[in-house]
Amino acid sequence: MTAEAAPAPFDVFIVGGGVNGCGIARDAVGRGYSVMLCEMNDLASGTSSAATKLVHGGLRYLEHFKFRLVHESLAEREVLWAAAPHIIRPLRFVLPHHKGLRPAFVLRIGLLMYDTLGGRKLLPATETLDLIKDEAGKPLKDGYRTGFEYSDCWVDDARLVALTARDAADRGAKIRTRTKVVAARRDGGLWTIEIEDQASKARETVRARLLVNAAGPWVDMVIVEALGQNGAHNVRLVKGSHIVVKRLYEHERCYIFQNADGRIIFAIPYEEDFTLIGTTDLDYHGEPGAVTITDAETDYLCAAASEYFKKPVTHEEIVWTYSGVRPLFDDGASAAQEATRDYVLKTAGDKVAGALINVFGGKLTTYRRLSEEVVERIADIIGHKGQRWTRDAHLPGGDFPATGFEAQVQKLAHQYPRLDAKLIRRLTRLYGTKAGELLGEAREAGDLGDHFGADLYAKEIDYLIANEWARTADDVLWRRTKLGLRVMPQDKARLSAYMAKCA
Repeated sequence: MTAEAAPAPFDVFIVGGGVNGCGIARDAVGRGYSVMLCEMNDLASGTSSAATKLVHGGLRYLEHFKFRLVHESLAEREVLWAAAPHIIRPLRFVLPHHKGLRPAFVLRIGLLMYDTLGGRKLLPATETLDLIKDEAGKPLKDGYRTGFEYSDCWVDDARLVALTARDAADRGAKIRTRTKVVAARRDGGLWTIEIEDQASKARETVRARLLVNAAGPWVDMVIVEALGQNGAHNVRLVKGSHIVVKRLYEHERCYIFQNADGRIIFAIPYEEDFTLIGTTDLDYHGEPGAVTITDAETDYLCAAASEYFKKPVTHEEIVWTYSGVRPLFDDGASAAQEATRDYVLKTAGDKVAGALINVFGGKLTTYRRLSEEVVERIADIIGHKGQRWTRDAHLPGGDFPATGFEAQVQKLAHQYPRLDAKLIRRLTRLYGTKAGELLGEAREAGDLGDHFGADLYAKEIDYLIANEWARTADDVLWRRTKLGLRVMPQDKARLSAYMAKCA
């Protein structure tokens, strides 16, 4: 009787289910590497769901002469838009000019650079606005005469992560959520990794040829606690908080406001009935998972927006707040808002001893490029398999033209004429061409199963459990959708009970 053979080691094991970890998993498995990813909580439960939700070049980075980062970011806007036109869409940003800003001609030069650095093809160019006549001037206080309008893109950040993970899994990656890496050690040229299911506390051991630490704000904690390397300090944790208020104006454009302290905030139309305002930039020294907005941050955002809008933004208008911690590479910058948003990769070990790649920093906009660079390093260490491929590949549900979202809405409405038009639009925005797969044979609301408030039904929840690793009400209400803004507490309790039965 022979002993059962040990399972073959994975080529790549990834710690962290944020946008970078999932992007690396997707790219690597698509090139032919065997991949396992573990996330100790839900996908995008940290930094990757707490962004201002922009795919942008970073206009303010030009002030710090970060031309390479701006160029790379600008070039990625239309690449990502083409990959996921359901969850990414173009936006126009209005920058009102006033005496406290740089001269108008300086801003025009900066915006001309912004228009040309990234090879823009579909996004419209910058325009100068007469804010006295243009609709964009109506919500603003009197006195603003000139504004500049430029292009960037919006992204549903948490869905970007979930769809990237879904694509990785569809290509063969093993994705494990709510599974923590408790220890990792080099053993005979391989990594031996001990992982723990966070619900059952059951542990198991897996092996891999190469380890990628993409744990975001927890990247140094992984180095210390799982790898046993004391004294790691590579990232500067910077807290960003946002408020969501009742809709402040009717049009669909966004505003970028510069404050007296030199910082900027955005005001962005959000989920149809709301306006998103943020962000703050504050150094943070606590547990990343425990971050919350402070009263001082709330006051700051309300006051900063009220400097520009005719109608003051007050605490009473706030319907939701969220905060996140950005793990910026610690470059020694004196102020949090000046710390680099670029990513840094550091490799330790080699093919013989067992290699480790640590990922520090990064941003949503450049996650695909970061992933490519990491996988190129993987290839250099353990051997090349496939070529770069993600630039022209769609994410699940995004296989329609970048400018074809409205046509996709109409197509789904034609397939399901008896379903509510708002539901059709919302499902198209979240799931794209996969919305029909979700709805299946349903023809009217009664076919969608139990109703959990707003336009959330059991059929969608079942789909998210089966296809997107949703396990709790918060997974559904705040990360896979934003229906937490509309669902009542009693409906959330019913949803929690329903999902517990499905576990």
